[in-house]
Amino acid sequence: MPVHYEGTPEALQALDAYVKLSRALNALEARLSECHAYGDLTASQFGVLEALYHLGPLCQGDLSAKLLKSGGNLTFVVDNLVRLGLVERERVAGDRRRVLVTLTEAGRERIARLFPLHVQHIVAEFSVLSPEEQLTLAGLCRKLGKAGQ
Repeated sequence: MPVHYEGTPEALQALDAYVKLSRALNALEARLSECHAYGDLTASQFGVLEALYHLGPLCQGDLSAKLLKSGGNLTFVVDNLVRLGLVERERVAGDRRRVLVTLTEAGRERIARLFPLHVQHIVAEFSVLSPEEQLTLAGLCRKLGKAGQ
């Protein structure tokens, strides 16, 4: 598709890379969703369960930062997970502003069952890249992600 923006060569190159990265991520997430790599959960719900499974209970603000979700979006996701009986919330003693999110036993069982299947789907998707290309991609993504820090 031709580019209609008439910018500098540097700007055009950066925009092209951005569009390709965004489209690749959107296509990957769509394929993962189609093959039920998240089970019957949304990608955001799965992300919350996975973070709690691997990191343990987290305050909702820390969870929001970890998953790069807004506070309002994460509140909505956690509300739905509470409704499903997969997580619990509790106020942190001494600081009522902080809310700790914890997996329930049902949540722990669900993510323990789903995560290995999720990994299989990720491995299959990334098999189009050689191990060296996967390392290069990981390094470039890390560099890009940390550029603003």
